[in-house]
Amino acid sequence: MTLRFRNTLGGALEEFVPLDPALVRIYSCGPTVYAPAHVGNFRSFLFADLLRRYLAWHGYPVKWVMNITDVDDKIIRDAVRQGMPIGELTASHEAAFLEDLRRLRMMTPDVLPRATAHIEEMVALIETLLEKGHAYRTDDGSIFFRIASWPAYGRLARLDPSQLRVGERVEADDYGKDDVRDFALWKGPKPGEPSWRTRIGEGRPGWHIECSAMSMKELGPSFDLHTGGIDLVFPHHEDEMAQSEAATGRPFVRTWLHCAHLQMGGQKMAKREGNIERPAEVYERGFSPRALRYALLAAHYRAPLEFSDETLVAAAAAVERLSTFLAALDAYREGRPDDPTMPALLDATRAAFSAALDDDLSISPALAALFDFAREVNRRLDARALSTADAVRVAAFVRDLDRVLAVAEEDAAELPTDLSTLLEERAAARAARDWATADRLRDELAARGIAVEDTRDGQRWRRAAEVEHAGR
Repeated sequence: MTLRFRNTLGGALEEFVPLDPALVRIYSCGPTVYAPAHVGNFRSFLFADLLRRYLAWHGYPVKWVMNITDVDDKIIRDAVRQGMPIGELTASHEAAFLEDLRRLRMMTPDVLPRATAHIEEMVALIETLLEKGHAYRTDDGSIFFRIASWPAYGRLARLDPSQLRVGERVEADDYGKDDVRDFALWKGPKPGEPSWRTRIGEGRPGWHIECSAMSMKELGPSFDLHTGGIDLVFPHHEDEMAQSEAATGRPFVRTWLHCAHLQMGGQKMAKREGNIERPAEVYERGFSPRALRYALLAAHYRAPLEFSDETLVAAAAAVERLSTFLAALDAYREGRPDDPTMPALLDATRAAFSAALDDDLSISPALAALFDFAREVNRRLDARALSTADAVRVAAFVRDLDRVLAVAEEDAAELPTDLSTLLEERAAARAARDWATADRLRDELAARGIAVEDTRDGQRWRRAAEVEHAGR
C-alpha cells in the first residue's frame, strides 16, 4: 500500500507525494504560551510527532517546524493581570512546554520559531498584501485582509464566504474594519499593549499572519504538510491559507491534517470548559509519561478520544506488556537452532504495521499487529522454541517499530544513578548466590518505586506504579 492521508482540503484520501523527494516539510501549530499546555493540547502535538516519526521510519528526510506563539491577546491580558512583561510570562510557560515535550518523548521539532522574533517577516508579507490590494488600513493604524478580494476564501473549511465569521480571537468591534468578515493582519497600538515600530506603522501582528510568516520563512511558499487541532481549521488555517496564497500566488500547503478533540466527561477538554488536566497531574496520580503518550496515540487522530482513568489504566497495561516482552527477550537464553518460521513472521508483522499506518496513520490496527506478534512470540518463548539469536532479532525488530511509537520500554537512562547502581548490585548479589543481600536490595528498590522480578533468564525491573496500574 502507498502512503495516503485524508486531506482536510477537499476531504479526500490522497496518495502522499512530497513536493521535493529530498525533504518532506511539515509545519505544526504549536502552543500559545500564556498558560501551561494541558493534556488535550498534547493530543494534537503527539499526533504530529507520530506523523514525523513515521515519515522518518518510512525513509523520508523530514524538516519539522512548530511555532511558539508568544504574543497575542490572551498573553497580553494575563501579563497585565500578573503585572509582568509578556516575555517573562511566556518564557516560563515555554520552558514548561519543552519539559512536557521531553517527558512525553516527543521529538524536538527541527525549528521552534517564536512569533516575536519574526516581526520583519510579517511586515514584509503584509506589505505584499497591501500592494496587491488584498489588505487595507483603518484609522487606528490597523491593517485587515480583505476577504472580498479573495474568492477562494472558505475552501479549507468548506464554508460560504458570505457567512459571518465566528470564533475569532478578537471581538468584531475591537478594531474598525470595512467588513465584519475581514481579519486583522496588524493591530494598531493601544495603551498598555506591546507594540513594534515598523515600516507599516506601529502596532503588533494579528494571530494568523504569524504562522504564515514563520512557516514560509522556514519551509518556503509551498510545503507538504500542515497539522493542528480541528478547532484551528476555521478561522486560523483558513486565514493562513488565504493570506499566504494571496501574497505568493502559489498553493500554500499540499495536505492539511487535523486532529480531533480530546474529550473529558463528554466535553472537549478546554480551559474555558474548566475540565483540563496537566501532564504533571497525570504523573502525580501514578501514571508514567509513556502511559500518557500511549493513551493519547492509541486512537485514530481524526476520531474523538475520551480521556479518563480507565483509558490511562488500559494504556499502562499496554506499555507494561511491551516492556515485559522486551525484558523477556533480552534475558532469554536457549542453545538451539533458529526458528525457521521467524523471518516470515517478522515480515508479515512489519507489513501489517506499515500498511495500517500507510492508511492515514491508522494506529489501532498497527498496534493490533504488534500485540498479536508479541502474543505469538511469548508463546514460543514459554515453549523454549526460539534460539538466543531469534530473541535478539525479535527484540531489535520490536525496537525498530517502536521508533514510530516511542512507548515500548522504560528508559534505564532516565533512572537516577543510585537506582541503576542498586539494580546492578542486586544482579551481582544473585550471581554470587548472596540471597540475603539480593532480598534486601529488592526491598530497598521496591521502597523506591522499582519492582524487581527474577526469571529463569535473569532479573527484570519495572516501575512499581506501572505494574499496579497494569494489574487493575
